[in-house]
Amino acid sequence: MASIVYLSHGGGPLPVLGEPGHVKMVEFMKELPSLIERPDAIIVISAHWEEREATVTGHPSPPLVYDYYGFPPEAYTLTYPVKGNPSLAKEVADLLESSAIPFVYDEERGLDHGTFIPLLLSYPDASIPTIQLSLVRGLDPSLHYDIGKALQPLGDKNILVIGSGFSFHNMREFIWDGTNPPDERNDVFQEHLIQTFTGNMSSEELREAVTSWKSAPHARYCHPREEHLVPVFVCAGISDGPAELIFDDRIMGKRAIALKWQMPAEK
Repeated sequence: MASIVYLSHGGGPLPVLGEPGHVKMVEFMKELPSLIERPDAIIVISAHWEEREATVTGHPSPPLVYDYYGFPPEAYTLTYPVKGNPSLAKEVADLLESSAIPFVYDEERGLDHGTFIPLLLSYPDASIPTIQLSLVRGLDPSLHYDIGKALQPLGDKNILVIGSGFSFHNMREFIWDGTNPPDERNDVFQEHLIQTFTGNMSSEELREAVTSWKSAPHARYCHPREEHLVPVFVCAGISDGPAELIFDDRIMGKRAIALKWQMPAEK
């Protein structure tokens, strides 16, 4: 049975470059494999890829997309020679089609840093075939929840689904001096996320919570733009059940979380 994880992946390549504000996150990423069964394949929904329609990567040996700017030269020589999984990508595409969700099967695109940075830390040997699934432009929360629900039939496979984002993503508010000053607004929103996704809600209640996320206290302070939050909506749709809190600490001076669900077996 597969696992689902929503995680906060940090700032660009900084987690693998030794930036001090990422120490706790790096420790968590390295421990993540001990929290789940080793998967046969990985699907990543990254905050850093948006397309007009839900798009899945079918490249058999995906290159890396260095989609960050202004970092040291070594950030652009990172390697992660993982294989793709075209058969799994086609299965994902078929499930989207069966749920009447427009999709594209892309055999050219590689893996962006929302995928290869956390995987470099968690599975550094690059031995688990990996594909990506894009977000859809407009970032409609209900649509992304439905994308997750469309993928529920994958539940009997030994796969890991990662929603790779950041539960706090206000670039102007990150702290770079090594301190962790209190941030009540962030704390309130993180608690809202924890209560929402670890609570025992019905599918209808969870959909409503996802759809109305902007009305949560300090939502727009924590997410001036929500691309780093939307992957959790896909994860919640897949599981359709309560999550477990597996990380709650500081990244770049701000509180951030990670959640884990157990994907239900196909009914």
